Amino acid sequence: MTTADTPLTVAVRVKPGAARARVGGRFDGPYGPAVVVAVHAPAVDGRATEAARRALADALGVRPAVVSLRSGAASRDKLFLVERPDDRLPEVLRRLRDGSAE
Repeated sequence: MTTADTPLTVAVRVKPGAARARVGGRFDGPYGPAVVVAVHAPAVDGRATEAARRALADALGVRPAVVSLRSGAASRDKLFLVERPDDRLPEVLRRLRDGSAE
């Protein structure tokens, strides 16, 4: 269970340069089980990171402004923070990460 005062940390594996944007699937990376975020943007000048942040927010059903990068700016493995998460977000995240085949 989360509280509005505790940000939710989300491990993400970004796949830049994808033919289409997609959020779903699992990658066991350095931060543990991560949700895969494929984005069309290239891994240049932070464009893939920004596209991944926005795609993650959309998939979680939250405003992009409440999702921020915690670590991994120059890596495909990133940690994002979701501010003021509600109690349904951990389950939504689990479904995205574990409920769809890559």
